Amino acid sequence: MSPKAGTNPKYDIRIASQCRYLADQSDPEKGVYRFAYTITIRNHGSIASQLISRHWLIQDANGRMQEVKGLGVVGQQPLIQPGQSFEYTSGSQLDTPQGAMHGNYFFVAEDGTRFEAPIEEFALVGPRTLH
Repeated sequence: MSPKAGTNPKYDIRIASQCRYLADQSDPEKGVYRFAYTITIRNHGSIASQLISRHWLIQDANGRMQEVKGLGVVGQQPLIQPGQSFEYTSGSQLDTPQGAMHGNYFFVAEDGTRFEAPIEEFALVGPRTLH
């Protein structure tokens, strides 16, 4: 079993997210809601680590869950040095105007240690859904 990031200060990867609704790419009348999210992955540890794969769980407002697994992010498997960060933007589509996503990244450190870094849940919020 892989250790979780943060349980050992050598392997301290932290992830921040920002999300925005893409009104110009969405079509609410057809139940198409598109979102862009920017992820910043920062290595707070003391050893370089390479992001190998991703695992996302994306849920819409009706409770439907999509699972996304794959190698790297946006076609890359970045090696992130201590004190450095990697940022990318990607997207998601829902059938409802709101939802949420969370998951984890799988890393291999330069010393061969394998570990996971959690991606905290963040909201996908489209038009007129805030109360």
